[in-house]
Amino acid sequence: MLIRTNLPRRRFLQGTGALMALPALEMFCEAAPAGAAGPPLRLLCVFQPNGVYPKAWDVEGTGSGFRLSQILEPLAALRDDIVVVSKLDNVGVRGHVQMTSSFLTGVGVRDGRNAVSLDMMVAERIGKDTKLPAIQLGTEPPRGGGDGSQPIAMANTVTWSSPTTRVSPEINPRVAFDRMFRDQSSPEARRFALQRKSVVDLVMEDARRLRKYAGAQDRAKLDEYLESVRSVEADIERTLNPPPRSWVPLQEPELRPPAPGLPRRRDQHLKLMIDLCVLALQTDTTRVATLMTAHGFSRQNFTFLPGVTSDHHGMSHHKNQPGPIREYTTVSRWYIEQLAYMLKKMKGIDEGNGSLLDNTLVLYGSGMKDGNGHVRTDLPIILAGRAQGRLKTGRHVVAKQNTPLANLLLTIANKFGLELPSFNGRSTGELSELG
Repeated sequence: MLIRTNLPRRRFLQGTGALMALPALEMFCEAAPAGAAGPPLRLLCVFQPNGVYPKAWDVEGTGSGFRLSQILEPLAALRDDIVVVSKLDNVGVRGHVQMTSSFLTGVGVRDGRNAVSLDMMVAERIGKDTKLPAIQLGTEPPRGGGDGSQPIAMANTVTWSSPTTRVSPEINPRVAFDRMFRDQSSPEARRFALQRKSVVDLVMEDARRLRKYAGAQDRAKLDEYLESVRSVEADIERTLNPPPRSWVPLQEPELRPPAPGLPRRRDQHLKLMIDLCVLALQTDTTRVATLMTAHGFSRQNFTFLPGVTSDHHGMSHHKNQPGPIREYTTVSRWYIEQLAYMLKKMKGIDEGNGSLLDNTLVLYGSGMKDGNGHVRTDLPIILAGRAQGRLKTGRHVVAKQNTPLANLLLTIANKFGLELPSFNGRSTGELSELG
């Protein structure tokens, strides 16, 4: 029998003036619902922009006998926790915008329309028991411009909640932290939520009234607007009526809010967002997380890396010249080093029946193979984590010729119980090579 107290563990820690993690004392445990299961299954999607240099990425050997390539060498200690997937093809012929927007939808934006992304589908299925159904984090604001039908800013995200509604990632670490971990039970939080609810109710009422008199084009815009307002409405409802916790972590980590503002250094910024992703999954604040390591058309500066002098997008159009190829490979390897940091961090978190990594399916990759020519075939894709036994790791899987990326997305969706016959109409079946 648990001894119940009136001292919520997190509030007790704050009251002492020190954010230090205590052991998992029963006196601080919340009673779980009858029949509650163990640690939940999570999904973590990580996007890398601008592709890779193929000869430095491609691994040798198949099955368990594969050998890591130059770019993938930082994953050597995690070799048994990953699956390298080859020969998956993306859609789109218009470069970064379509190949970024199709990464989790399998479709790609055209004339402002796309499809619902994998992370949002899974969040709809498993996100009802957590404070946030899903989180989207990033490091780079959207770029503007474009020709109207294919705006560059649409490469800012891989997450779409509807065919016309994209979800931009939060790039400010402090804002993301506050959203995930602010105390929603305080009188101030509830009062603010009620105020927001009254405003949202008025907005919804006005929009519905306007819709009656709107033409077809305006109705479509209003429907997109109402969709975004509904997400705010759902967030408010969760504040006022938080879902009961169906699983309590063995030990809650220390919660240290990041400094306000954006970090100046590229490497520090991404590390902060990685830490927040892991923290959100570890604390069961969410079970679905998506991380944009950078904008899909990223021109970020990597001069903090030895020998790198140009921006990422520029070096990706290497024209087969040794200098740009060397820089391109250095940056790609650095991204894999960040992935290795994330996976090691997850592997070190014990959840009783295994690690956080064991209880997660991680999808990592880019929407194009080689930035030089916007090559959309044989994408650079890695899966990690055993997904509670649903994924056999430690191998290199080679798909059949002309297998669409949507087949992998369908396979992942169905591992989370969605039982879809097709993925947004673009798959030809599940990826049978994954088993």
